[in-house]
Amino acid sequence: MINYKHLHYFWVTAKEGSIARASECLNLTSQTISGQLSLLEENLGEALFTRVGRNLELTETGRLVLSYADEIFSLGGELEEMVRNLPSGRPLVFKVGVADVVPKSIAYRLLAPALKLPEPVRIICRENGIDSLLAELALHRIDLVISDGPIPPGVDVRSYNHQLGECGITFFAVPRLAKTLSKDFPQCLNGAPLLLPSEITVVQSRLLKWFDKLHIHPRIIGEFDDSALMKAFGQAGAGIFIAPTPIAAEVKKQYGVVIIGQTDEVHERFYAISVERKISHPAVAAITETAREWLFRNAPQQREQKGSGKRA
Repeated sequence: MINYKHLHYFWVTAKEGSIARASECLNLTSQTISGQLSLLEENLGEALFTRVGRNLELTETGRLVLSYADEIFSLGGELEEMVRNLPSGRPLVFKVGVADVVPKSIAYRLLAPALKLPEPVRIICRENGIDSLLAELALHRIDLVISDGPIPPGVDVRSYNHQLGECGITFFAVPRLAKTLSKDFPQCLNGAPLLLPSEITVVQSRLLKWFDKLHIHPRIIGEFDDSALMKAFGQAGAGIFIAPTPIAAEVKKQYGVVIIGQTDEVHERFYAISVERKISHPAVAAITETAREWLFRNAPQQREQKGSGKRA
């Protein structure tokens, strides 16, 4: 790859016509410039100058290289001018990837603090599977990934987990289905139709282990990658479904359902994954600080909704 410092020395020398005059412009010794030009010619495999008396003349290759150098450094000058004249209110661009298993309401609540920063922010959200998002993160195409779990084992991406918080889960059903449940929660789930997050989510395995522990065997109707689709089936009365407890009131209102019960024994965790160990991006800092206050179990909203094992 071309060393652009060497190319710049060549460009100035070609414009000035001699190494002596170029050294005055660049405030460098003639020996330094001569050595750098020799390295550039060695890298390109072609001579760029021929000596005519005390002056230098470009070879055919030198003239070709100069035409490219003119364009390169002209664009560089335009770039500097453009950056210097940016409007003062230009928004900070924040590119974030949201794993498709993260509930949309949770994603919004986690990202909303970035919009309240003193400086204007423009959020660009991309939703995909965690592996695809981590690949985008590694290429610096996004600044952050929001996920329901830490970096998966075996993923060779240099990045860091920042746990945002954890919360219990709440079970919901349409009123007509809730009326058919005769026992108290969680025993009322035994034999009941249930809609589950799919196996790509972290919470599914935790939920199934909890059922085994309590000897509860629900009738699993469907499994869903998309939590919004699962809620839509639940709204239609296909089965009982779950959502993180901090958004329980929102789910009730939006989908016209009632709460069957809530547990903290099965919990969901949410993570911000970044390429930096110490968070410096102002939008990421706002997200992590607010999320930890909101999501962790000792948050006020969580204390109000405590009562694992009780029917709502």
